[in-house]
Amino acid sequence: MELNHFISKKRIIFFIGLLLLFTGLIVAKYAQAMLGTEPEVRTVKKSRERGSILDRNGKILAAATTLYNLSVNKTLIGDVNRLVNILSPILEISESELLDKIQASKSNFLYLKKKLSENEKDILKDAIREYNLKGIRLEAVANRIYPENALASTLIGYLGDDGKGLAGIEYSMQNILSPPEGTAGADKNGYTVALTIDASIQYMLQQIAERTMKSSKAEAVIFLAADAKTGEILAYINEPSVDLAHFTSSKKEDRFDRPAYFIYEPGSVFKIFSIASFLELGTTKDSDVYTCDAQFAFKPRQLSEKKDQNVIRCLRVHGQVTPRDIIRFSCNDGMAQIADKTDAAAFAEKLRAFGFGKKTGLELPGEAAGIFAPVSSWSARTKHTIAIGQEIGVTSLQIVQAATAFTNKGKTLKLSLLSEILDSAGKPVYRHKPKPLEQVISAQTAKMVLGYMQTAADDGTGFRASIKGVPISVKTGTAQMAQADGRGYSSTDYLSSCIGIFPVDDPQIILYMAVIRPVGETYGSLVAAPAISEAANVIIDYRGMGRANAPNVTHTGIIQSHRQTPVTVGDTMPDLIGTPKRLLLDLLGRTDITVKLTGDGYVTAQSPAAGTPVVKGMIIELTLE
Repeated sequence: MELNHFISKKRIIFFIGLLLLFTGLIVAKYAQAMLGTEPEVRTVKKSRERGSILDRNGKILAAATTLYNLSVNKTLIGDVNRLVNILSPILEISESELLDKIQASKSNFLYLKKKLSENEKDILKDAIREYNLKGIRLEAVANRIYPENALASTLIGYLGDDGKGLAGIEYSMQNILSPPEGTAGADKNGYTVALTIDASIQYMLQQIAERTMKSSKAEAVIFLAADAKTGEILAYINEPSVDLAHFTSSKKEDRFDRPAYFIYEPGSVFKIFSIASFLELGTTKDSDVYTCDAQFAFKPRQLSEKKDQNVIRCLRVHGQVTPRDIIRFSCNDGMAQIADKTDAAAFAEKLRAFGFGKKTGLELPGEAAGIFAPVSSWSARTKHTIAIGQEIGVTSLQIVQAATAFTNKGKTLKLSLLSEILDSAGKPVYRHKPKPLEQVISAQTAKMVLGYMQTAADDGTGFRASIKGVPISVKTGTAQMAQADGRGYSSTDYLSSCIGIFPVDDPQIILYMAVIRPVGETYGSLVAAPAISEAANVIIDYRGMGRANAPNVTHTGIIQSHRQTPVTVGDTMPDLIGTPKRLLLDLLGRTDITVKLTGDGYVTAQSPAAGTPVVKGMIIELTLE
């Protein structure tokens, strides 16, 4: 009875009234946002700003920014044709495409366009007010800007719509750049990551790689540069690559990280690791002499094996050769003779000590370990073919890391892409220190092999990689690539490569290039060696390394330098020639003028000219190279 008395007719009417009032307030609030002339701008709450990614010199490669998503409620927009007519030129979407998008949506709520810039947002807000557009909402979202677009894009990676890294450093350093909530000791903002790469060296070598790929009509090019004393990667080139401005529309093959994942038989470049192993194991000495008659035959393990399966062939007869000559002329016959008298298990152990068959552990999302079969599965010819760079699968990173043994008295160094981690105040909380790995060979053997490689550069197969005034150690390679089905080798697909280490007497730089499936010329000495020479020359000049017999140059003492402070445009146009792209980014947020940037690098041309009065609505065009 008491319950029936409580649920009276008056009480029911009262509660229904409250419910209707509450619902009305919600509807009114929503209608105000969607129907009003002032669009609602909603910001996704983000407790920490994502840290930037820099090069070793502080150049910005990735930075936090705010972009905007434009959404619409179909039930509130009224005249859809009028809306489409107004928004089409602003969004740079055709009227028909925009109309189809709205009409085809099964939901009343849909996004018309995502990742609009600050300038586009301001233009939209003005249009919404001017034309009294309804049902529109702008949503602010934390995002990323990549000022250098395609420069080192494979390495930098990309940020997804959810604010998390999708690839590269953005992915592997996700919890450093943007520490999760509750992370003990985390900074108030994300940490800044400074990479070991030098953006200037990266740019110069990337240009060389692009020219090499074009001239050789190759499928792809890998080009790495490393500091020989620290293991720090100075350039990480992977062509073709992705322009980060168009990452989401890029092809899968352009996003493939070849330096870390592409496995291949290295060919004759591998001979430097084989000869070092043989010298260290004592199966050959510097003074030993072998006779090369262009082929080496060895006994089969089984009578059923075909005769030609047990022959290692040379391109030509080299006659009497020493270990130095074997590297100088890239002699397969001589190398096979030494391998034949070397214990297979000891040889395999030495190569594994160089790092083959396992990951380098570079600070990236992952990498391949290569292919290195256990000795128990080797055939009668395996140790001979591995000695000349066949029957073993490597990555470019493994080649470069193994080469650090020659530049550090026989001890390999761990490769690294991470220079520093900085907190929001710019204070380093981590600094890279060289990490020695394993004493693979003696200092004497390392020096000896560098000498062999210098001979190859002076008057051997690598002479096209030589440079004036600085001694360089070189080894080239040409490897037939395996068939896609794994049955034998292709008669048309090759991998051409070259490694260069300089200066020989005190190694500072390691360069390695691999050209995948060049067309026409396929020899590493013709395809890759000239690129190594060009790259070495630009690095020597860029770093001010001394050259023997270099002429003395005098100058006024006045050094031209690029602008170092952000650009501001006042009443008249400043002279922007020589300004780097990163210092122009603030101009893109201006609403009174429009700035159009074409190209990357530094400003080489501007319109209007310096001194021109700046007026509202002016279009400023800047060309960068």
